[in-house]
This record gives sequence, structure tokens and C-alpha cells, in this order.
Amino acid sequence: MSRRRTLGTKKKLALLVGAAAVAGGGAFALASTSNAAQGPQDARTLSAGDSTVCQGLATALGNNERFIADQKAKPDAQSAARIANRQAVVEQIKVQQKASGCTVGESAQGSQAAQGGDAGQSAAPQGGGQQVCKGSTVTLSGEGGAPAASSDQFPAGTTLKVTNLDNDKSTTVKVTSVSGSCVLLNNAAFEQVREPGKFLIRRAVIEKVG
Repeated sequence: MSRRRTLGTKKKLALLVGAAAVAGGGAFALASTSNAAQGPQDARTLSAGDSTVCQGLATALGNNERFIADQKAKPDAQSAARIANRQAVVEQIKVQQKASGCTVGESAQGSQAAQGGDAGQSAAPQGGGQQVCKGSTVTLSGEGGAPAASSDQFPAGTTLKVTNLDNDKSTTVKVTSVSGSCVLLNNAAFEQVREPGKFLIRRAVIEKVG
């Protein structure tokens, strides 16, 4: 009797182990199917993110190249220094393009590109100032230093507020130099309003507040 019970117990254990193996195999198959289904979606998301990064860097590069071309076309006493500064910025942007897997040297002067009217109509002025540059996207100039902006429309000393509608972050900065677009933020100012990993603000409200 004792032996029969022992064998019966062993058989039961064997059956349980077998059932667990089958269940485990099914769970593994489901997990594999789930991962396979998610793979392309994750790849598409990554691809879209990379595209945004590359577009932002290309826009920044294009704006700086346009500024350099404008300075060469209409030079003044400070043009040589400005050009040298922006050439250094251009080289830094190319380094960022390489590090991000973008086409090095690809440029686009798209800060004033139409965005289907969304940027200009998406919100009323955020801080009571005069909304300017409607429809403009915002990128970085690549310049260092304390938070500041550069512009081809507003003189040095003008205070601008830039709000990123995608994350509701804003920065208020003074224009300190000339650039090739309505407003470019330097590195420090751009960090205050950027979304992680992005070099372009598509939905921006720009206000003149002083």
C-alpha cells in the first residue's frame, strides 16, 4: 500500500511538472508574439523621434548658414567676429548631427516654414505680451552663455517670451545678437523649454514682452 501511494504521488508530480511546462511554453509563445508585435511599433516610434532630432539640427544649421551668408553679403565692422562665432556653432551642430545618426551637413532654413497654421492659432499670448512671429518654429543657435536669444527682427535688448505648447514650458530672455530667423534660443534658453531629445519646437508661442 505504501509503495502504491508513493508511485501515485510521483505520477501526480510528473503530471503537474508536465502541465507547468506546457503552460510555460504557452506563456513564452505569447510573450514572443507580443514582443514581435511591439517591435515594429517601437521601431516606428524611434524612427519618428530620430526624424524630429535631425530636422531640428538641420534647421539650426540652416539658420546659422543663412546668417553667415547675410553677414558676408552686407558686412559691417563686427561681421568678421560674428561669422567666426557662427562658423564654430556650425561645426558643433555637425558634431551633434553625427552623434545623433543624422546626415552631417544637412541643413534646412525652416524656422519660418508654415505649419498648417497650427502654431499661430494654437493659443493666445501666454504672458500678456504682443504675439509675434506667428507660425514660426523655434530651434537653437548653438551658442553658449546665460539664457538669451538672437533675432533678425528685434534689436538687442528686446525681451521675448517663448512658450513650448507641447510641454507648457516657457522662457523669457533678452535678444543679445543677430541671427537668421525671428528668434533662435541659445543652448541654455533652449534647455529650459525643450522636450527631451528634441532640437525643434514645432508649436511655439513667441511674445514680445519688453
